[in-house]
Amino acid sequence: MSESDKAQNKFDEFKGKAKEGVGKATDNEQWQAEGKAEQTKSKLKQAGEKVKDALSPDDKPKGD
Repeated sequence: MSESDKAQNKFDEFKGKAKEGVGKATDNEQWQAEGKAEQTKSKLKQAGEKVKDALSPDDKPKGD
């Protein structure tokens, strides 16, 4: 997983938390639901990338 992908996923997760918080503060159920959905989507992407990283061969040379 590239660093930019990790950063984007974390940003999306933060954005979802913010949207959910604004939804709670304004009693907007739609924003609350959208915020939770964005967080879930971001976390699933992160988990998928971790699995992909774990299954892919390590491209870094190993030192002796």
